Amino acid sequence: MKILLYLEAEKFLRKSGIGRAIHHQKRALDIAGIDYTTNPKEDFDIAHINTYGIKSILLLFRVKRMGKKVIYHGHSTQEDFRNSFIGSNLLAPLVKRYLTFLYSHADLVITPTIYAKQLISSYGVKTPIVAISNGIDLEKYKRSIDKELAFKKHFHVKENEKIVICAALYFKRKGIDDFVKVAEMMPDVRFIWFGETNLWTVPGWVRRLVKTNHPSNVEFPGYIKGDVYEGAMTASDAFFFPSHEETEGIVVLEALASNQHVVARDIPVYNGWLDNRAASLVSTNEAFVEKLSDVLTHKIDKHIAGYQVAQSRSIDSISSQLVAAYHAVLDES
Repeated sequence: MKILLYLEAEKFLRKSGIGRAIHHQKRALDIAGIDYTTNPKEDFDIAHINTYGIKSILLLFRVKRMGKKVIYHGHSTQEDFRNSFIGSNLLAPLVKRYLTFLYSHADLVITPTIYAKQLISSYGVKTPIVAISNGIDLEKYKRSIDKELAFKKHFHVKENEKIVICAALYFKRKGIDDFVKVAEMMPDVRFIWFGETNLWTVPGWVRRLVKTNHPSNVEFPGYIKGDVYEGAMTASDAFFFPSHEETEGIVVLEALASNQHVVARDIPVYNGWLDNRAASLVSTNEAFVEKLSDVLTHKIDKHIAGYQVAQSRSIDSISSQLVAAYHAVLDES
């Protein structure tokens, strides 16, 4: 069995959750000893498509004409397209129809959570859908003194300085406005937002928020990966994720795998796998401030339970689930 792992516009998507997800798929197949390629010109048995552009749809129908199987990865929904780019809310109904069309022509849809599965099913998609986490590489986010030093040196971290971080694109959906509002309510804490989006693709108020309309204790350093980012995950004091909508939230898994304290918005995507035993899930800015303060003053500590959640969704754990899905598709008549 050989799998085509397909990602269109890799340069554009490498900073997104989809870009992270395909790296996890590669790692999962390496663990399982399953052969794969990223080149659609090579021979393969199943095309596992992760993107939605014109090249992806052409590949979908080419593979179907060849009589081979197609798995579509349900990274995206109408709900998580809203409140992102300029005009996204106007386009969202069309996106729903487009996604429904693509998912309906696959032999199987894999999506990261039960919540995302329920959303896609509600569109009227009759294709079988299975929920398999994007997974997380536990070893990559294991604490490293060298990585933490790289983070502290890069950001000139002072001794005893309290730092709260987030990692996301510059979208309203990600709660970027609430991140800034909470920072305003906690002026003695340093807030760092990792990640970026082309500022000309987002609404003007987001552009101004990132450039100038934020207090001095908020920083938007852009997209940073590697030792600095991984060091930040373990060396900071809390991971704050105020996102309104996700299909899973890979960065939350990264934080949990880093033994980090997580404060996040209480949204349906976490149902069934993340609760208040492993993270602080609340819904208002006042509650965010309260829970972050409790973390910073050591009144609450849920990192052990949080790490156990990451273990349950490790790449090693999801590898067998992914392979089982491939075999199930191949075994269909």
